[in-house]
Parts: sequence; C-alpha cells; structure tokens
Amino acid sequence: MDWKEYLQKEKHCSCGKSHICDIEEIIIEEGAIRHLPQVLGKHTYKNLCVVSDIHTEQAAGLAVYEELEQAGYSFEKVVYQEEELVPDEEALIYLFTRVPNDCDLIIAVGSGTINDLCRYVSYKMKIDYYIVGTAPSMDGYASNVSPLIIRHLKTTYEARPARVIIGDLDIISKAPLHMIAAGAGDILGKYVCLTDWQLAHIVNGEYICTEIMELVRKSIKKVAENAEKAAKRDKEAIGAIMEGLVLSGIAMSYIGNSRPASGSEHHMSHYWEMMFLLDRQPDPLHGTKVGIGTVMSIRLYEMLKEKRATLFPLAAPAFAYDQWAEKIKEAYGPAAPGVLELEKKIGKNSDQEVLRRREAFKLHEEEIFEVIDELPRAEEIIEILKSMAAPYYPDQIKVSEEVFTRGIYYAKDLRNRFGLLQILFDLNLQEEFTDRLKQEIYQKEKD
Repeated sequence: MDWKEYLQKEKHCSCGKSHICDIEEIIIEEGAIRHLPQVLGKHTYKNLCVVSDIHTEQAAGLAVYEELEQAGYSFEKVVYQEEELVPDEEALIYLFTRVPNDCDLIIAVGSGTINDLCRYVSYKMKIDYYIVGTAPSMDGYASNVSPLIIRHLKTTYEARPARVIIGDLDIISKAPLHMIAAGAGDILGKYVCLTDWQLAHIVNGEYICTEIMELVRKSIKKVAENAEKAAKRDKEAIGAIMEGLVLSGIAMSYIGNSRPASGSEHHMSHYWEMMFLLDRQPDPLHGTKVGIGTVMSIRLYEMLKEKRATLFPLAAPAFAYDQWAEKIKEAYGPAAPGVLELEKKIGKNSDQEVLRRREAFKLHEEEIFEVIDELPRAEEIIEILKSMAAPYYPDQIKVSEEVFTRGIYYAKDLRNRFGLLQILFDLNLQEEFTDRLKQEIYQKEKD
C-alpha cells in the first residue's frame, strides 16, 4: 500500500477544511524492524528510550534492541512488569519517572496500552515517538488521542500520532489469535460509529466529512474481506487488517478527534472496561469488547427500525437531575463525579435538549432511517467474529446482566457525543429495548 498519499501532505477537502496527518513513515511488511536504523538515520536522535512490557519485550523488544545495538545506538529500556497493563495514573507516573529528561525519542514496542501511554508522555515531553507494533489488535496506531483511565474514568486526551509506525508481519502474524480478532472487532465497530456520526450531523448539525467517512469505510472493507484468512495466520490478510487499523487512525488524525472511529459501540465498551477494573476482574481486550458492542448496537438499531411506525407521539420529557445523579453514582461509583460534571456543563439530557432533538428526528425521519438501513445485519457481524473464534455476546466475556443494563442506560454520559444510546434515551426506548436484548442474551439459557 502506498502510504505517501496520506502522510505529511495538506489535503484540501471537499468538506471545506484542510486535513493533515503528521506521520512521517509507515512500514507494514515482512522484516519491517530491519528498517529501523535506516529510518532513525534520517534524524539526529541521540538519547533513545525503548518502552515495552514483559510480553511485548519478548515479542519484538529484543529484536529492536538488537537492531539499535548493531547500528551503534545507545538507549534506555523501560519494561512494565505488570501481567495486564492498565493505562492509568500509576502507569503514567511510572513512565514519566523512567524516561530520562534528555530523551529525544521514545520507541514504543507494543499495541494498545503501550501506545496510548507513550503517545501521551511523548506529547507532554514534546518529543517524538515511534511505535513498533506487536499485534493488529486496535486502531490507535495512527491516532492523535490517548484514551486513559484517570480517577477511574475513561477519558480521551489530546496527543499526537507516532512519527513512524512499524508493523513487522513476521511479528504481528504470531500475535495470539484473540488479539488479531480484537483488531477486527475494533474496525467492525466503525459501522456503528459512522452511523452515529451521520445521525449527529442530521440531528445536531455536527460537522461531518464524507471523504473521511470513505477512508473509514475503506478500513472496514479491508478487515471484513480478510478476517477469515487472518484467523489462519495468512500474512497477507493480517497485513491488510493492520493497514485497515492504521487507516482508521489516520481518519482520526485528519479530523483531530475520535469521532470517525468511536461511537455507541465504544461507549458501551468503555463502560464495561471501567466496571471490570473497578471490580478487579480480568478486562478483555478493547477490540474484543468493541466487537461485542457492535453486535449489540446494530441489534438496537434493528429494534429502532422495527419500532419506526409507533415512535411518536411521546410523553413529555421529565428529566429529574437529582434522581439521575443518584443512578449515575450507582452506575459509576468513584468515577461518577466526572460524569456529573459533564452533564452540568452541557445539559444534554435536559428536557429542552431532548425536545429539540425529538423535533429534529421527526423532521428528518426519512433521512435518518435511510442511514440506518445501510448498516449490515447483526448476524453478519456475528458470523465474522465467529470465523475468528471471537466472542460476540456480552455474557461470553462475563459482562453481568446488571452492568450490561447500566451500559445501555448510562454509557452515553461518558462523552459529549450524540448517537444511538442518546436516541434511546430521547425516545423513551431504553427499558423496552434493554429488556428485549437481555432476553436474547441472558435469558436464553434459563428458558
């Protein structure tokens, strides 16, 4: 794939804005790590720091050390010792204290969490960073934001993309299958987030870019067409998935936020993740949760289509902040203050806002359902996930019935971002649709 058309070129877009992706080089091929000294030779970096964890050091870190040593570079090593690394305050502080003050380049070796931590720290330290990927497991390789868990709340922080992305197919094709499947799940979620984004444009007048949407669709196509082969460790197929993941990140980089790549499916995933961590339970990979969130979101959109004829009229909204705040405290525990602060600031659940959005929905109903009709069926996503031996229902990753319910009700309150979950709130459909989904997922074994 020729990445030059996307990198370090100002793109004057039909949306009226200019987009630029500040990544210098992307190398996704067999033996890509061998290019590292040559890429470094284009610069005058003197003080390198290689960051990995106990797993990614073995997967690719040792090869990075060898290439750097043979090329005559001296470098510091930072190796997280946690079995399951979490991108929280503790991990950030550790990295800030271990990266030398005179460091001028961080080389991150890993995938999601390592990437998010190094991206943010390098941004704050005003130095470059490279990423050597170890698994095609998420779409953040080219992203310019870092999702971190601060004060128990999953929050997206401004950062900037890696200067160089290296995806060595000899390494990433050896990644555990569940990590490859997680990358596919992360990209399949774009079906939902593109739908959410288009509806936000229709209902709220939110900015949208059709060319960026097309870029995301290109990334979805790469994954959907190669998922089954990738499950058999076909290098070409795994390379295509990695390319799709990087393309999705470039779309985020172009727009400056995660809107083209994160919607209601991600919000549910983020909520589940926060609950797993609060309960000190093993947290499945981000893309694994997103794949399941995608199936759930499309099912909810399918229910919305079935309900279309009887959506209106509706009872007048009656948002009671104090009652809602108590529910948020129950749903979010120690993370609740941040959620409450967001609602106080923007008031998106207020009666006035709900009425405004209802009117816009009614006015543009035909257009809205035309967008929803473009979604694939939930069963199609399930079949792709099954082909990769990936879970597709929340009970399969031990999301409890209670956490699942709260996710549909309250995951929308994590972000100031309109989408499916807000629509269910606005149209008084949360209870009915949640009960139907729970019947499909959790009650099937009891019947």
